[in-house]
Amino acid sequence: MYTGKEPMGLLWSMRPVPGSRKGLRLRKINVCTPMLVNISVHSGHEGFRDRTPLASALAERWYMAPGVKRIDINKQGVQGTLFIPPGPGPFPALLDMWGGGAGLLEYRSALLASRGYVSFSLDYLRSEHLSADVEFKYFETAFNIIRNHPQVIPDRVGILGSSLGSMVAFNLTAYSTIIKPRCIVCISSNHYHPPGTTLKAGFKILSKHFHKAHFDENNYMSWRSFALDLIADPSNNVEVGRINCPMLLVNGCDDQNWPTVETAEEVARLLREGGKEHLLSRLAYPGAGHLIEPPFSPHFRATKFIILNSKEKVILLWGGHTKPHSDAQEDSWRKILSFLQLHLYHSPSVKANL
Repeated sequence: MYTGKEPMGLLWSMRPVPGSRKGLRLRKINVCTPMLVNISVHSGHEGFRDRTPLASALAERWYMAPGVKRIDINKQGVQGTLFIPPGPGPFPALLDMWGGGAGLLEYRSALLASRGYVSFSLDYLRSEHLSADVEFKYFETAFNIIRNHPQVIPDRVGILGSSLGSMVAFNLTAYSTIIKPRCIVCISSNHYHPPGTTLKAGFKILSKHFHKAHFDENNYMSWRSFALDLIADPSNNVEVGRINCPMLLVNGCDDQNWPTVETAEEVARLLREGGKEHLLSRLAYPGAGHLIEPPFSPHFRATKFIILNSKEKVILLWGGHTKPHSDAQEDSWRKILSFLQLHLYHSPSVKANL
């Protein structure tokens, strides 16, 4: 709900229909078609679904600009979807990774391509990608696939990761001797990655701490409390002080899933101690939760989550309050684009084809 004049309020304030299954989350799967939103005006709030609306309209929300190319990728063992902007190129590029419960999602990459970036939405949570002898190489190979694409400027490739994807971004940038991203953006920052563990092993460690999880009045699970204990041990975390490229951290101050603000503070401390604080930009939003998406996406404080490589389903508490969270999504997207423009496009010889 919202009050006042909000141009996109009818989108970001959407809720599941009363009586729907618990834990639902609205996300666009097929980005080649628009998201259709029926907007109707009714008289009164009770039983309105059984009444004829006073007025109605159909709104379309597109994620791909005209001319953006969508290409399925399945090569060198790597899977995902590549989006290429219209125009002659070459373009800067991004490796785009969502979090632990997402699977393959394409709408952020489609939006980035619509803004002038080749974007590779990476599928990385299938079991065949998570064995110890494959995992790190898998991400390096994915980065090289996009870097070596003929439509990409090879020394202007960044990484954008949300939640678990941000941990992968930290890990790759700190430890890879093969790839050197131009910059990284970490949304809902996570640098927890015990040395020598795979993502699968990391989830197993997390699951051993579930008995310490906090449950709110709705019995929604929060990992934040035991995660604070896990990241308090420096040996559990990526050595972010090894990173030598600009980074932007975007976090919600009401994140109930992971201690992302504390993670950002620790990253800042380590970089400061190493004389690298100039590399860091930070955004922290009061009232925003963990699921910081592109602008005008509906806010969900808690949703269903399937634990990686298990059949266990829980409803995770992500946090956030609708109005400040939605404001954070709009503001952070604008500032993410500015950060990318500065570090991937800013050069006398590189011009954006927007």
